[in-house]
Amino acid sequence: MAVYVDNMRAKFGRMVMCHMLADSREELDAMADRIGVARRWIQYPGTIKEHYDIALSARAKAVAAGAVEIDIRDAGKMMRERRSTAIAARGTA
Repeated sequence: MAVYVDNMRAKFGRMVMCHMLADSREELDAMADRIGVARRWIQYPGTIKEHYDIALSARAKAVAAGAVEIDIRDAGKMMRERRSTAIAARGTA
């Protein structure tokens, strides 16, 4: 299990943001707590698109705390795999 940060660079006001995602919600929230990101900033909670948009300063803290650096295409691939897994699980229920 792991936490990941991508290399997206999206401007949000004076900040530059990227995505932080994880293999589980527990890991994602634990990293948010560790690097000082408020849990209220989670995006798409409870869905397969669950992630945090974090500033590059928080990204550096996440990497120092063990987050894996990935390409934004890898983040997209992870989301597609989650969607496929969720669809397959519904089909077997």
